Amino acid sequence: MCGIAGTYRWPDGKVVTDRLTETLAHRGPDGAGRYSHPLGDGEVHLGHRRLAIIDLSETGAQPMVSDGLVLTYNGELYNAPELRAELAAAGVRFRGTSDTEVLLEAWRRWGTDCLPRLRGMFAFGIFDERTGELVLARDQLGIKPLFLLRRGEGLVFASELKALAAVTGGSLQVDHAALVASLLYYWVPDSRCAFREAEKLPPGSWLRCRPDGRVERGRFWNLKDVAAEGRERARGGEQPDLAAVVEESTRRHMLSDVPVATFLSGGLDSSYLTALAARDQPGISAYTIGFRAEDAKFEAMPDDLRYARQVAERFGVDLHEIEIAPNVLDLLPQMTYHLDEPIGDPAAINTFLICSAAREAGVKVMLSGMGADELFAGYRKHLANLIALRYQRVPSPLRRGLSRAVDRLPVATSRRGYRSVRFAKRFLSFADLPEETAFRRSYTMYDQDELLALIDPDLAGTVDDVLTEHADVYQDNDLDDFVNRMCLGDARMFLPGLNLTYTDRSSMAASTEVRVPYVDVEVVKAAFAVPGDRKIVGRQGKAVLKEAATSILPREIVYRPKGLFSAPLRAWMSRDLAPLVREVINDGELVRSGFLRRDALARLVAEDAAGQRDFSKHLWHVLTLEYWYRGATSGSGQNSSLTA
Repeated sequence: MCGIAGTYRWPDGKVVTDRLTETLAHRGPDGAGRYSHPLGDGEVHLGHRRLAIIDLSETGAQPMVSDGLVLTYNGELYNAPELRAELAAAGVRFRGTSDTEVLLEAWRRWGTDCLPRLRGMFAFGIFDERTGELVLARDQLGIKPLFLLRRGEGLVFASELKALAAVTGGSLQVDHAALVASLLYYWVPDSRCAFREAEKLPPGSWLRCRPDGRVERGRFWNLKDVAAEGRERARGGEQPDLAAVVEESTRRHMLSDVPVATFLSGGLDSSYLTALAARDQPGISAYTIGFRAEDAKFEAMPDDLRYARQVAERFGVDLHEIEIAPNVLDLLPQMTYHLDEPIGDPAAINTFLICSAAREAGVKVMLSGMGADELFAGYRKHLANLIALRYQRVPSPLRRGLSRAVDRLPVATSRRGYRSVRFAKRFLSFADLPEETAFRRSYTMYDQDELLALIDPDLAGTVDDVLTEHADVYQDNDLDDFVNRMCLGDARMFLPGLNLTYTDRSSMAASTEVRVPYVDVEVVKAAFAVPGDRKIVGRQGKAVLKEAATSILPREIVYRPKGLFSAPLRAWMSRDLAPLVREVINDGELVRSGFLRRDALARLVAEDAAGQRDFSKHLWHVLTLEYWYRGATSGSGQNSSLTA
């Protein structure tokens, strides 16, 4: 796991590449390297920061140069042993044991045809000295990031957006359409980028730069096609052995020359992976979190620690417990910097603190249960949207009466919050809506009118564009299964846009690699071969995964109430962060620029303080957006006009 960067026919390419690479130092503290080569009237430069995981010797160093091919690579290939054996049988002689060398030789033999054969997480740039071509590629599901920027015939790329911002002399303009999308979702969709000129290479795709200035793009893997193939497998009566698929994926994700540990929340997903990993690595370390007692009580948070301890004891796991009582005033700007784009999920703080503790203990690699909820319908929104279909059959007068009654209930008092009331109000906000609109509203921050009231009126057309984009992505399939339509929407938007993004940035900020065995191409194929009525059974989400997990986990862990990998936001907002909220509303850059409207923000604060609505998540995201915007515009000469 590493940081990669480079320039192709870019002015001052050597200096720019060195600065890009330096900005990514936290991603790879174990080594640095740069490669340079003339290219017509310009040059190509590739940079690398190394976090040594496999082949710790110099034979794994990068950029890796071999017989005219040069590779800078960030990731892990979990099928590297098989690819190595196949290439060796064809006569390839390897110098070391790294998967980097396997990828380079696979590219030499198969070119872009090697990409669908790769099983892992990756983003890389590969340069061919003979043709003068540079190709960039990103893994199938968008686990690893790759940002790029093109000007004329030149191109610059890096693992993080902040690196591109640092080397372009403040010339990048904030894309206010991306900020509108961020307000809606509390994250920036993978299809958008917070700076206008920059872009994210889409998952499952590649881009080729040629010396004559032409740029070619291609896609080697499409989640929509995988979902359609899964549907046909299910129709044909083919049912995957999910327990075997998850076990095999977990075993492959243990491939490492350094110790591997796990996240262990005590929930199903992390407990299942930890139990499987403990088979391969007895005494494996696991890390879990708890919160200050007063915060947990105020938030009415479930006690996940006791479940984590139970799993650890049963499987001989060395459990490390970390109390999350951060100085959020210090961590907020720090996390905003590391997250690259405005992301309002406080789980990023949890990930950063866990990875920091693990790294201090000498751990470089951790397994996470990320992705299981998206692929197997484990979120409350999935069940809620199914229940909404039945709710819509209730007579209208009864629905109106229920809505009025729930609307009068408080979500919190001065001493505690009421989660059941928050859930009820959330449900009623979308239960009457059409499918796509209801699904979007079940997990986004605002409805259309609320969002329009919050931002500059000139951005109304941008709101329409953002909502249309969600509809287009959600409806871009021919699945006849509502649950799998939701899972596909999540896997294409929510997973790469939020969860994989904050996991990558938060963990790499602590120089730690996080692997996600559920976000594996074979697990994904199996997930979409499972009909929706096996994913949600009665009121049980992830039913098919729970069934698989009973082969190793006790039922009291498998069927426990769902936990939350989140943070006690209401407690933080009402105590630690209350003065900062007032400052941002009264004199923040977003308000002064006209992007956000002070009166609308003040209403959010007043309703939240009165306990009538829970806007703690909304206000937390406003803070993250404010800090990001300050960093993006202050002292850089960047254009902050509101043209979208």
